[in-house]
Amino acid sequence: MRERFSGRTRPFQAKESRLLDGERTGPTGKPVANKILLSISDADYRRVRPYLEFVDLPHHFSLHEPSEKLKFAYFLNRGVASIVVATKGGRDVEAGVVGREGAIGTELAVGLDKIPLREMIQIEGDGFRVSARELKIALANAPDLQMQLSRYAVLQGMQVAQTAACNRLHGVEQRLARWLLMAQDRLDDGVLPITHDFLAIMLGTDRPSVSLAAAALQENNVIQYNRGSVKILNRKKLESFACVCYRVVQQLNGELGLK
Repeated sequence: MRERFSGRTRPFQAKESRLLDGERTGPTGKPVANKILLSISDADYRRVRPYLEFVDLPHHFSLHEPSEKLKFAYFLNRGVASIVVATKGGRDVEAGVVGREGAIGTELAVGLDKIPLREMIQIEGDGFRVSARELKIALANAPDLQMQLSRYAVLQGMQVAQTAACNRLHGVEQRLARWLLMAQDRLDDGVLPITHDFLAIMLGTDRPSVSLAAAALQENNVIQYNRGSVKILNRKKLESFACVCYRVVQQLNGELGLK
């Protein structure tokens, strides 16, 4: 069951903390770790900064539902969000992942306010959100931010296309290895708080298939599965189990500032 926004935001302070040269913080002084917000010019960052609202992003928090208008853009500092295709039969299939390298709601930067996708937090974290109206105001005089969001949207589209092909052409074990690598790229952590049930949904398969694939990786000393988490023991070996799709995604990672 997906959670709606719980209201756990950091309260806006009337008096903004002073932005020092070379420093990136939100209006309340929270440090920025999102790569898009860190990559734009100082002038553009100063234009969007007043609109940044720091938010906690708990597990299963819904960022956007297919039936709704896009209300916010989200810039993650920590955690992983999933872009999900929701089918009429009630089954969801993941089409992409977003972490600190990107943003949710990039469609707003090109004038779109509706998309037929579900976007939700799969690994909890935090970040900043900007309302659709305020982002439009900021983008009117922030060409670098406009370019970075548009560029990310194109790269994200490539990732989604590669994931769609992967889900159709490759086995569960290869797809599982690819997903674990992509998640670790965005977390810089060898322990991923995920379950087999979640992975089954994200990989578009059933739980027994995921369990068999995870068991094979565990038997080869690639991962260690504990209840509710997966520990990556040998990243190089995990890469060898992944399909060619991960190497394609790695090239995109370089463009996005990930390893």
